[in-house]
Amino acid sequence: MKLAVFDFDSTLMDGETIDEFAKELDLKEKVASITEMAMAGELDFFESLIMRVKLLEGLDEKRVIEIAHSLPYMNGAKETIAELKNMGYKVVCFSGGFRVATSYAKEKLNFDADFSNVLHTKNGKLTGLVGGDMMFNYSKGDMLVRLQNLLGISSKETLVCGDGANDLSMFKYADTKIAFCAKEVLKQEANIIIENKNLTEILLYIKD
Repeated sequence: MKLAVFDFDSTLMDGETIDEFAKELDLKEKVASITEMAMAGELDFFESLIMRVKLLEGLDEKRVIEIAHSLPYMNGAKETIAELKNMGYKVVCFSGGFRVATSYAKEKLNFDADFSNVLHTKNGKLTGLVGGDMMFNYSKGDMLVRLQNLLGISSKETLVCGDGANDLSMFKYADTKIAFCAKEVLKQEANIIIENKNLTEILLYIKD
């Protein structure tokens, strides 16, 4: 068995989920600028997440679900996941984003598991609070080591793919490190760099 771990926003999904939510409140530019700083490694991920989710307070939960279920997936995402599974990989999504999007994507793209964060709601509205598996800069690396230990998978048998600074922590524990249309901070640590928005290009570098 081998393990492939993908980031969600701007990797399996073409865009940033939280920016789409913010658009509903005419706050997309404000939230997107915080997202950009966090992904470039200029702002602590936890602080950026708390700041951005607070701005979503009051957003209707039904609308959040509608948006999360209509996100555009990255070109080649479904085909790449299917091929990796044919090659004996367990395919998992780690996201600093939200379960409302990743769990739906799991059904659509057919990966094996998702680990992400949960937007807190009360009386049908977002409260501006968030909790979950992927709150910190180190969360993805921490979860990857747990999965490797649980499944008996080594770093040699592990592939990771992401685009931003909060993916750095999982790069430490994988031999195949893919920077996909990524920030410079991640490219510096990668051994495979994909510059085109087509995930199937990953398959050119992976041997069965």
